[in-house]
Amino acid sequence: MASFPVINLEKLEGGERSRVMEVLHDACANWGFFELLHHGISHELLDKVERLTKDHYKKCMEERFREFASKTLQDGSKVDVDNLDWESTFYLRHLPTSNMSEIPDLSDEYRETMKEFALRLEELAEQLLDLLCENLGLEKGYLKKAFSGSKGPTFGTKVSNYPPCPKPELIKGLRAHTDAGGLILLFQDDKVSGLQLLKDGEWVDVPPMHHSIVINLGDQIEVITNGKYKSVLHRVLAQPDGTRMSIASFYNPGSDAVIYPAAALLEEVENQSEVYPKFMFEDYMKLYAVQKFQAKEPRFETMKAMKIANAQSIAT
Repeated sequence: MASFPVINLEKLEGGERSRVMEVLHDACANWGFFELLHHGISHELLDKVERLTKDHYKKCMEERFREFASKTLQDGSKVDVDNLDWESTFYLRHLPTSNMSEIPDLSDEYRETMKEFALRLEELAEQLLDLLCENLGLEKGYLKKAFSGSKGPTFGTKVSNYPPCPKPELIKGLRAHTDAGGLILLFQDDKVSGLQLLKDGEWVDVPPMHHSIVINLGDQIEVITNGKYKSVLHRVLAQPDGTRMSIASFYNPGSDAVIYPAAALLEEVENQSEVYPKFMFEDYMKLYAVQKFQAKEPRFETMKAMKIANAQSIAT
């Protein structure tokens, strides 16, 4: 199997640009994941985000998780391990409006640092979307516009810690799923591993690398590219030692954005059944909320059936 794709964004500016773009295209088409180095976010900012995130977990969340873990392990056979994730999380919303001031227990320094981090990630996400457009032959800005809706894209961050698990053979850190949205930018622990993706029927480790940003594609990119680029199943394994930090930021369509395959990518499609569905992102998210840990293909078929049903009801 080919090695996990790692891309040095600095090389876009030199004579190796065409090779970098080839690696990016292959990663999007065949992996759904890649890892970025020299991505433009300073090491100082990344180090500060990591330090403050780990401090916040220890001060504000670790004891709560210990209580949850103790109760879960005491209940033993009563616990449905197939519907359990061994993680401690909270969520930050950045766009279209921020909820940062509403999150309790965050220090002023942590709030300001995460605001700056979110701005840098937003810039990186939009740069990457344009690189995808270039590789796909779409006009610059096409994907950002497709995500916009009436209020622009939605953008938020899931801050997670995966503490040591005494029974990692029974409990997942996070169950296998694809991501519903657009582009996911992950700043992960470089010492404690656990993230895996499904590639050619095998689970492959996403290597922890210092100061890297891991990118994966969500379901909406697959729909807009009509399957040329793929979202893939991934999971987090619980580990017996070490607490793994994971800061995943989701650059997603606006809730009322209408998602459908780009017309320029349908020219070679001969059979209408091969065309992905058209839907409002909010409707897809309602379905995803109850089917997150199920296969994506039935979700796409459900959205296609909903469109047909709506068209028939209008016709009658």
